[in-house]
Amino acid sequence: MSAAPAVRPPRDPDEAGGWYWDPRAERMSVDELRDVQMRRLQATLRQAMEQVPFYGRRFRDAGVTAADLDCPGAVADLPFTVKTDLRDNYPFGMFAVAREEVVRVHASSGTTGNPTVVGYTRDDVHTWSELIARTLAAGGLGPGDLLQNAYGYGLFTGGLGLHYGAELLGCTVLPISGGQTERQVKLMRDFTATGLACTPSYALYLAEAARDRGLGPDDLPVRVGYHGAEPWSNEMRVQIEAGLGIDALDIYGLSEMGGPGVAYECLCKCGMHVNEDHYLVEIVDPETLAPLPEGTVGELVFTTLSRRAQPLIRYRTRDLCSLIYEPCACGRTSARMTKPVGRSDDMLIIRGVNVFPSQIEEVLMSLPDIEPHYQIVVDRKGHLDVVEVWIEVAEEIFPETMGGLERFERGVAKRIYEVLGIQVKVSLKEPRTIKRSEGKAVRVIDKRKLN
Repeated sequence: MSAAPAVRPPRDPDEAGGWYWDPRAERMSVDELRDVQMRRLQATLRQAMEQVPFYGRRFRDAGVTAADLDCPGAVADLPFTVKTDLRDNYPFGMFAVAREEVVRVHASSGTTGNPTVVGYTRDDVHTWSELIARTLAAGGLGPGDLLQNAYGYGLFTGGLGLHYGAELLGCTVLPISGGQTERQVKLMRDFTATGLACTPSYALYLAEAARDRGLGPDDLPVRVGYHGAEPWSNEMRVQIEAGLGIDALDIYGLSEMGGPGVAYECLCKCGMHVNEDHYLVEIVDPETLAPLPEGTVGELVFTTLSRRAQPLIRYRTRDLCSLIYEPCACGRTSARMTKPVGRSDDMLIIRGVNVFPSQIEEVLMSLPDIEPHYQIVVDRKGHLDVVEVWIEVAEEIFPETMGGLERFERGVAKRIYEVLGIQVKVSLKEPRTIKRSEGKAVRVIDKRKLN
């Protein structure tokens, strides 16, 4: 286990990029990074082939060995891993170490069938903590800051992931978890929390709760928020930042990769830095599975490079985004992933048109007088798919006449059609009638799957 690096002193207030947790690792040259990746990749493949029966069979069938890989790009010759592989080997069949070496187990909140199980050795937990320390430092947090951690604790990886990383960084942690919104606002002020970790939808909810108590952004001590675990648009970022008076940063992870800490935004806010020394990243065509060139939107695929308990090879995330390799102003040299535009497996197909909920959100958030709370309801009438978008409007316009509200609805529907090319029905809802989320927001209700 490596010794913890010293936290870099804070940058000047007007300089982008936050701090560094591990400057050497975060600013490696391309050659240094590729050397680290190759050594770790070959070790990971050997361990997976020798210790995980699933991978032993998979790679023998494909006729490949760790020695066949002479560069990171050669990983494209290896088979993919998908979520059902983890479920088929439930609970511990994907572990590469004896169960006695596993000090922590998390699991996804899958809605059907077995959950996906994630195991960690002691070294895995330490590595995870270091990656979260990088994440938080990039937003300017360091020793002496207080992080209000409103991610859920328990089997969900978010809460404990952020908790351990913040402690390693030297922050004080308020482990309040999700919910208790009134108490969240009170303790945020009383304890002078400078960082906030929660889902983006809950950040909006907290801003609304603070506003209900007569508190504006200047009354709140928080200066940076770390938001992930659900899709959110740049338009929603604007709403969060205005409501709480913070820099709202995107963080990315998934339970199969070990949780948050896979990628993170710095204060430049121009893509999430992938921790490439720990995760080998690819973008593939979700239909053909062929590698795609830089800048092309496709499906995100990861191979773990340092996880001992549970290595995963070419795991298909189903998230759609692109990669950026040009240098970032913050000085970090890793590739950056754009904010996912949707998922290849929950994309809505409406009358032959591919639609992602995030696209509708971008339209809604760009319009005045619409609150950042909405739901998309998809149904089938006869043989035709229909979409209804429920949106809340600002309190000052809801008392308008029925004719005025109908014109407003038609205007929003027209704007969605202009951008997406599909007809939707827009239904305005009274303020505060769409259910608020204290965790992941339920943005889409697809009744076609319920019939």
